[in-house]
Amino acid sequence: MIEIDSLTKTYSGDVQALRGLTLDIGSGMFGLLGPNGAGKTTLMRVIAGLLKPSSGSVRVLGEDITTQTGKLAVKSQLGYLPQELGLYPNLTGREFLDYISVLKGISDKQERARQVQEILDLVRLTDQADRRLKTYSGGMKRRIGIGQALLGYPKLLIVDEPTAGLDPEERVRFRNLLADMAARCTVILSTHVIEDISHSCNDLAIIREGRVLFRGQPGELIGLARGRVWSILTSGERPTGDLKVVSTLQLQNGVQYRVIGMPDEQYQAQAVEPSLEDGYMLAMG
Repeated sequence: MIEIDSLTKTYSGDVQALRGLTLDIGSGMFGLLGPNGAGKTTLMRVIAGLLKPSSGSVRVLGEDITTQTGKLAVKSQLGYLPQELGLYPNLTGREFLDYISVLKGISDKQERARQVQEILDLVRLTDQADRRLKTYSGGMKRRIGIGQALLGYPKLLIVDEPTAGLDPEERVRFRNLLADMAARCTVILSTHVIEDISHSCNDLAIIREGRVLFRGQPGELIGLARGRVWSILTSGERPTGDLKVVSTLQLQNGVQYRVIGMPDEQYQAQAVEPSLEDGYMLAMG
């Protein structure tokens, strides 16, 4: 679906967001994981045809996205939810989706109405469809955002940090919606929330400072940490040595630390099964 080779993007002031990044993305749901500032949003904007790369090649759905012809061909098959979606606060949800469908070239009025209603049902906003967007909660705005991206039945759906700012219930609902979409089209989920990846994606990449650190399945990332994750119980003092503390839990008889590394024998550490977060922390160093 997407072939990226030696991609670079340099902004003014010699700021390098992407540094020779090479990556292939197939069908299903693909997770792009990395810290803030890793280059994820820049990469998503290049794939969507919104940014021109400094060098390298990008082919999306068989089209060269660096050419005007290829960019137009891809945009007709693309759904995109940016990290910050501009909404028209005085429009209702239904009016907003109808307006976006016009911009997407759905000229037939009856077809627009049919698709808009289908999308409202899909994102569970039918009962709030005639409320103005300025009255929507953060979760509802993200759902109307994914709704506009799904208009026109895209072959590729790109969502950038979709669960940022959502409460736990909305986050679960949004992840389930994206999983349903992955059965219809390729979905690229860009996030720094590891939980979003672990619940949704069967293929992922970690990028940092514009480069790919890891590419594989979640199980492979977890496997990197096997034998290197431990539980240490102390009276409160933090374990010392070449250890990375992943989490801390206050217990009645002390403090339990989850650590990555090789703890000293004095701690009587217990080996524990690694998680995706442990693998991520190890890959990030």
